[in-house]
Amino acid sequence: MADVKKQFEAAAAAVLKAKKDPGNDLKLKLYAHYKQATEGDVAGEKPGFTDFVNRAKYEAWAKLKGIGAEDAMKAYVKLVERVTRD
Repeated sequence: MADVKKQFEAAAAAVLKAKKDPGNDLKLKLYAHYKQATEGDVAGEKPGFTDFVNRAKYEAWAKLKGIGAEDAMKAYVKLVERVTRD
């Protein structure tokens, strides 16, 4: 787990330096996997249908319910690799 956590932390730093915009779909996946890895399953009320951005974030995160932190970290690292390769 320690090695995965180091890769995860490096990926989190690397994604901030990405040269290209990954697009909204990939950004939502990155967000959801990061949140699942760091906080676990989504909690709280689902935002209303007029709050498009936060509702999309909530729904993306909710799709990962039950995935363990280590698996979420591994998936996040793979997503970041897609964003940061030139």
